[in-house]
Amino acid sequence: MDLEQFFADVDAQPWAELQHAYGAAADVPGHLRALAGDDEEAAGEAVSELYSAILHQGSVYGATAHAVPYLARLAGAGYRTEDLLVLLGGVAEGGADDGDTDEAACRAAVVDQLPLILSSADAEEPGLRCAAVWAAAMTGAADRVLPVLRRRRETEEHPRVRAELIGAMARLDPSGTAAGAGAVIDGPEPDEVRIAALLACVDGGLPWGPEHHGAMLSLLPADGLVVDHLDQERNEPLQYVVEALLLRDTDADRDAAYALLAAALRSPVPEARTEALWAAEQACLLSRSAPQRLADAVPALAADPDALPAAYSLLQKLGPHAAAAAPELARIAGGEGDPADCALETLVLVAPGLAAPLLARDLGRRPRALRAAGGSLFGVVVGIRRLPCDEALLAAVRARLVAEDVGGDEPVHLLSLLGSWGSGAAAALPELRSLLPRFPVAVPRTLVAVCPPEHRTRTARLLTAAAASGPENGRLAAAKAVRELTGETGPLKEAVAACLADGDDVQEAAELAAGLGAEASELVPALRAALGDPGSDRVTPQMDRDIAVASALWRITGDAAEAVPVLAGVLAETGNIWMRWTFRRAARAAAAMGGAALPLVPALEGLLTDRAHVPAAVLALRAIAPETLDGPRTAGLLLDSAEADEDPELALEALVLLGPAALTEDHRRRLTALAEQDLRVRASGVEPAICPADEQLREQAREAARSLGRPADPPTR
Repeated sequence: MDLEQFFADVDAQPWAELQHAYGAAADVPGHLRALAGDDEEAAGEAVSELYSAILHQGSVYGATAHAVPYLARLAGAGYRTEDLLVLLGGVAEGGADDGDTDEAACRAAVVDQLPLILSSADAEEPGLRCAAVWAAAMTGAADRVLPVLRRRRETEEHPRVRAELIGAMARLDPSGTAAGAGAVIDGPEPDEVRIAALLACVDGGLPWGPEHHGAMLSLLPADGLVVDHLDQERNEPLQYVVEALLLRDTDADRDAAYALLAAALRSPVPEARTEALWAAEQACLLSRSAPQRLADAVPALAADPDALPAAYSLLQKLGPHAAAAAPELARIAGGEGDPADCALETLVLVAPGLAAPLLARDLGRRPRALRAAGGSLFGVVVGIRRLPCDEALLAAVRARLVAEDVGGDEPVHLLSLLGSWGSGAAAALPELRSLLPRFPVAVPRTLVAVCPPEHRTRTARLLTAAAASGPENGRLAAAKAVRELTGETGPLKEAVAACLADGDDVQEAAELAAGLGAEASELVPALRAALGDPGSDRVTPQMDRDIAVASALWRITGDAAEAVPVLAGVLAETGNIWMRWTFRRAARAAAAMGGAALPLVPALEGLLTDRAHVPAAVLALRAIAPETLDGPRTAGLLLDSAEADEDPELALEALVLLGPAALTEDHRRRLTALAEQDLRVRASGVEPAICPADEQLREQAREAARSLGRPADPPTR
C-alpha cells in the first residue's frame, strides 16, 4: 500500500468536525499512523484507543463510519489484520440496518468492506479466518455472507474456526443452522464444535429434548470451550442455555432449564458446579420461580462443607428457600475469622432466627453479617432483613455502639438494625442519646423509631437542643425528629431557615418547609433567594433543588406564579437523557398544584412519547387536566412503561388512579401478567436489589389488579 497517498487521504477528512466518544475525532489520524508504524507496542495501544473512542462500550459515533474504510485498507495491507477485522465486526455489531443514524451509517460502511472481510475467510491463519467469519456475520448481510460461510465449512478442519462458522451461520440463519446442528452435538466432532452446535439448536428455537440435556451435561465444564470465541454473548454456555430456555417462557422450557441446573449443580466435577452456580444465580435474576425451583438442589450443595462457600451468593438469592443449608451455615458461622463472617452473612438472609444469636456472640468481628442484618448487601441497600430482637443481640448492639473502636459504616448498620426493631429496642435509648453529637444525621431517625411514648418528652428536649446548637449537618435531622415526636414545628422552621441561608441541604430543607404549609410563611423570602437562575446551565441536582423550592413556595403561599415557570424550565430539558427522576419530581410537584399548573400541560403531554417519562406525566396530567387523557390509550401507555421496567411502580400507581373504567380486557390481562408471570419485570439496577425490588413490584401489581377489578355496571333505570 502507498502509505503516503493513504495518509494524504486520511488527512483530507474533516476529523476535527466529527465526533467520537470523547468529543472531536482529531486524534484518529494519529492512531491510524501508529497502526501502520514499526512500533508494535504503539500499534497495540492504537487499537485500544480506537476501541475506546469510536466503539466505546459497543456504541458508535459519527467518526466511526468515516474511519471504517481506512481501517479496512490497513487490514487489507497486513497491518494488525486480525485486530482490525474484529474491530470492524464490532462496529457492524453496534450498527443498525436502516434509518438516518450514525448506527446505520456504520453498519453500511462495514457492509461495503465485505469483499475484503470475506477474502480473509480463506486466510492461512486460523485466527484470521475466525475474525473474518465473525466480522462478516455481524454485518447481517445474510445473502452475501452465508454462501461463503457454507462453502468454507465444507473444507474447514480447525475446531475453533468450525465452531465460529456454526455460530456465525446461526446468527444469520437460526432455523436453518439449527436443523443441521442436531447431528453434530452427539457426533465425533471436537467439543468446541459440539457446544457451538448445541447453542445453535437453542438459537434456532428447537425444543430442548433429552439429547440436548445429555449433551450439555457431557460438555461441562463448558466455559473453556468458548474462551477464544469472538461471540461474547455465548461465552458462558450453560448460563446462555438456561437464560434462553427461561426467556421462552413456557412450562416445558422452564422444566428443562431447572432440570439442567439441578443436574449440573450435582455434578461431581467442581468446575462444572461452579458454572452451574453462576447460571443458577442468573436464573434467580430472571425467573420469579427460581428460588423455589432450585431449593431441591440445596441439600446437595450443603453436603460438601468445603464447596459450600462457593454457593453463598446463590444461597443469598434463594433466601428462605435455602433453609436446608442453614445447619451447615450455622456450624461454619460459629467458627472464626472471615469464613465465619461470610457464612453468617448468608445465614442472615436464609434463616435470620439462627443468625441472631451467632451475630450477638461476636458482633464486632462480623462486619459482613452486620451489613446484611442492617439491610445492606455488597454495599447496596436491599431492605431490612428482620432479625429477631432477642435480648442477647440487643445487648450486643448497645455495647458495640459505644465501643471505642466502632467506626466506618458500622454505626450506620447498627442504627439501622435498631430502627427495624422499633420500640422493642427502647432499652438502647441511653446509648442513642449519648451518640447524638457523634452521629447527628443518623441517630435522630433511629431515636424516633425506637422511642416509646413515655420517653418522648425527654428525647424531644435533647433533639431540640441539637437542632439549635448541634453540628450543622445534623440540625435538620434533629428538628425533623422533634416534629415527628411532638408535633412542634418551631425548631424545624429555625433549622430550615439556617440551611437556606447557608446554602446547605437546600433540597431537603425546602421539602421540609413544604410539609409545614402556610405555617412556614416567614421562610418565603429565604426560599425565593434559594432559587437558581433558570437561564444558566444547570445540572440535575440544581434542578432538583429548584423543584423542591418551587413546590415549597406553592404549598406555603398558594400562588402558582413563581412555581410554574420553574417547573416549566425543568420540563423543557428534554435533551438530557439523565432526567428521569428529575422529571418525576417535577411532575409530582405539578400534580400537587392541580389546576393551577395548567400552563404545564403541553410540556407534560410532550413527555408521553417517552416510556421512561410516561408514568410521571400521566400522574401530573390526571391531577391538572384529566380531560386531556384518553383512558384506554393512557392505560396502554402506562402498561407499556411497566412492562419495559420504566418506572413501573409509578406506572402502576397512575394506573390505579385512572380507575377500572379505563381498562380493556387486554389491559387486565397484561396487568395480571405483571403480577403472575414467571419472568421478572424488574430486571435492571444493581444485582442485589433486583429480586427484592421485583417482589415488591409483584405485590403492588397484585394489589392494583384487586383494586381495579371490573368497572361497576351502570345503574338501571
